[in-house]
Amino acid sequence: MDLKTHSFLSYFEPPQLDQLLGLATFEEFADQQIIFEEGEVPDYLYLVLQGRVIFSKRTPLKGYQEVALAEENDFFGEFGVLDGQPRSTRATAEAGTVLARIPRDRLMAILDKASGKVVIGLFRHIIRHLRYTTDRYVDQVVRKEKMTLVGEMVNTIVHDFRSPFTGIQLSSSMLRELYPEDEEVQEWCDLIQTQVNRMLGMADEILAFARGNADLQRQPLSIIELLHRFEKLNSIYLKSAQVTLEISGDDAVILGDENKLLRVLQNLITNAVEAFNNQGGKITITVKTSPGQVTLQLTDNGPGIPQQLHATLFEPFVTFGKRGGTGLGTAIAKSIIDAHQGSIEFISNSQGTTFTIILPAATNP
Repeated sequence: MDLKTHSFLSYFEPPQLDQLLGLATFEEFADQQIIFEEGEVPDYLYLVLQGRVIFSKRTPLKGYQEVALAEENDFFGEFGVLDGQPRSTRATAEAGTVLARIPRDRLMAILDKASGKVVIGLFRHIIRHLRYTTDRYVDQVVRKEKMTLVGEMVNTIVHDFRSPFTGIQLSSSMLRELYPEDEEVQEWCDLIQTQVNRMLGMADEILAFARGNADLQRQPLSIIELLHRFEKLNSIYLKSAQVTLEISGDDAVILGDENKLLRVLQNLITNAVEAFNNQGGKITITVKTSPGQVTLQLTDNGPGIPQQLHATLFEPFVTFGKRGGTGLGTAIAKSIIDAHQGSIEFISNSQGTTFTIILPAATNP
């Protein structure tokens, strides 16, 4: 955006505006580049002309907790300008962020001569900023506490379930040995073993998400074979829900974690099936390839995702169309796709929903 139209400058009268325009310098920042550190002496007021800035505070565990953000047409650093105290947060830029900087000492000289109207305008902005920052920080703390509770709960469940799961696996192994020539028995026993391992894997995935871990066991995967494997594992579930699943498109090889990608498909498909509300429906998965990437489109003809959830769908504890849902499914799906250096987005209306997943294709050695 043009500096002249920035919201901060709208508070000032023409003579002061001209002075500020003359004082401003510009800088473009790379992704994750630190603008200033917590505790530094304030020297500038910053106006965001393009991009986004994340503010975070140091935690007792030597990590950082995000507390606020500034986007285009916002400004920040006014607290340090006004009281001269050290910076209270770290400021980190996202890729392509462009800032205008105004020196603190020169700005203070202009403010000393400013009218009451200017001061009141800035004061109102500071109040709004404080309210926004407080609300965001409280949301972050509550979310973190919820994730801690989820992690503790899942850890207890996994611990208690490992013994009966082991019994189920041993029983299916004995059945395989008792009926080595029966192909149907062998197939059902394989399915039992696979589903038990999937249940344990799902629980481990929630634990990893709660801890902020997304370690991948990458291997070359045929995307079509992966989809047909998912279809086989869920054939009974889909049939009982009167849902038709169609898979089409070109095959391609990716370097991915099979179990985690199956979890992404499971989360998205389960959401769609439950949104059908026992009325049946149709889900199609289409694969498209292009140089360097593979695109999966998952489309259903369900009732769609409510508009009020579109902006927050990939955040934890956001749920829709489900009875007793935790709201972690789409958040976990996004974390897995992000870990694969891919992307996930969606469009939705009353005629259905389409999720688009883009993953890097495997490069030839």
